[in-house]
Amino acid sequence: MALGAGRWLRAYARQPVLDAFLQITLVVLAVGGVACAGYWLVILWHVAINRLSLPTARRGMTLPPVDKSVCVIIPAHNEAGVIEGLVASLRAQDHKKMQAVLALDRCTDNTAELARAAIGDDSRIRVLEIESCPDGWAGKVNAVWTAVQTSPEAQSADLLLFADADTEFHPACVRATSAVMEHLDRDFLSLLSTLTTDTWFEWVAQPAAGLELTRQYPLVRASRDERRRPFANGQFMLFRAETYRAIGGHELVKDQLLEDLALARKVHGVGARAAVLFADGMLRCRMYDTWPQFRKGWKRIFTECANQKDSRLDRSASRLVLTSTLMPVLSVGAVAVGAVAAGPIAGIAFVLGMVGLGSWLVAHIAMHAAARSPIWPALVQPIGAMLVAAILRDAARDLRSDTPTEWGGKKYHRPRRGAEVAAGE
Repeated sequence: MALGAGRWLRAYARQPVLDAFLQITLVVLAVGGVACAGYWLVILWHVAINRLSLPTARRGMTLPPVDKSVCVIIPAHNEAGVIEGLVASLRAQDHKKMQAVLALDRCTDNTAELARAAIGDDSRIRVLEIESCPDGWAGKVNAVWTAVQTSPEAQSADLLLFADADTEFHPACVRATSAVMEHLDRDFLSLLSTLTTDTWFEWVAQPAAGLELTRQYPLVRASRDERRRPFANGQFMLFRAETYRAIGGHELVKDQLLEDLALARKVHGVGARAAVLFADGMLRCRMYDTWPQFRKGWKRIFTECANQKDSRLDRSASRLVLTSTLMPVLSVGAVAVGAVAAGPIAGIAFVLGMVGLGSWLVAHIAMHAAARSPIWPALVQPIGAMLVAAILRDAARDLRSDTPTEWGGKKYHRPRRGAEVAAGE
C-alpha cells in the first residue's frame, strides 16, 4: 500500500515538469510555424511578382517574327551523348535567318562524326573543330571566341546566340526569343532552361539548387534597368551583335569558369538593357547525367556565384537548411504535437503549424509550376535542401584548402577571396 502511494506521489510530482516541457515544446514549434509561414509567403509573393512582371520565352510564339539574322554558337567538349539531339533541334528551327556553328573543343570522342552525320545536308549548320586552348583561357570560352572570330556566320549576324551542347531547342525557340527580345526592347536575353527530371537527384536536389541560385539572383532584379543584380544562364544567351562587341565579347572573360555571370556584369557595365526569363519549355536541358557530375557542376556554379568567398557559401548553406529543412520540420511538428495535446497553446501551435506548412507547400508548388517541373517532388525538398547545403559547404572547404576546380578537361586554380569583394561585383 505504502509502495503504491509512493509511486503515485512521484508521478504527480513529475506532472508539472512534463506539462511545462510540453508547453515549451509547443511554443518552439509554433514559432517555427510562424517563421516558416513568414519566409515562404514572401517567396510566394516574389514568385507571383515574377510571373506578373516578366513574360516567358513562350510568349514570343504569339509575337510578330523579327527579320534579323541569328548565328547560334555552341561550344562542345566530348558531347557524343547529346550532340545528335541538339543538332536535330537546330535543324527543326523555323526562324528563316538562322545559322549555327558547333565549336568542338579538343574532343577526344566521336562528337565530330556524330555531329556531321546528324547535320547531313543542312547548310545552315557547320562544325568547327578546335585543337588547342591557350594558357589563361577557360576551354569553353576559348571555343566560343574562336567561333566568333573566325566564322563568317557570326561576323555578319544581327544577333548572336550562345547555348550549351546539352540543350534542345523547341522548333520555334530562335524565332520566339528573338521576338521577345525585340518586344521587350532588350539588348541581351538569357533563359532559365526547363530542366529534365529523369534521375533521382533531378527530382530531389535539382529544384533546391535552382531555388538557391534564383534566391541569390532573382529574375526580376536581373531584368530591371535600375538597381539591377546582373545574372545570366550560359545555357542560353542572346545578344544584339553590337552589344556583344561593345562589351568586348568573350575575350574579356577568358579565364572565367562562370562566363555567363561575368558577361552579364559586362552588359550592365555598359548600360545595356537585359532580361532573364523562364524558358517555359522552349529550351530543355539535362545538366548532368550522374550524381558526382551534379555535385561537381553545382560546386563550380555556387563557387563562382559567391565570388569565391567561402564565408558566403557557408552562410548560404546555413540559410538553406534553416528555411527549407528546419522550418518545415518544425511546422510538421507543430501540427503533429498540437493535434494530440490538450489546451489552448496546443490549438494555437496546430493552426500556426498548418499555416507554415501550407505556405511552404504552396510556394514550392508555384515555383515548380513556373519552372515547368513536376509538382510532387516539392514534398521531398527538405532532403534536397540538405544535399545542396552539403554541396555549398564542400565548395567552401575547397576554397579554404585551395583545391583546384576541374572542368572541361582542365584544372583551374580559384583562389579564395576576402571580405573586401562587394556583393554582386
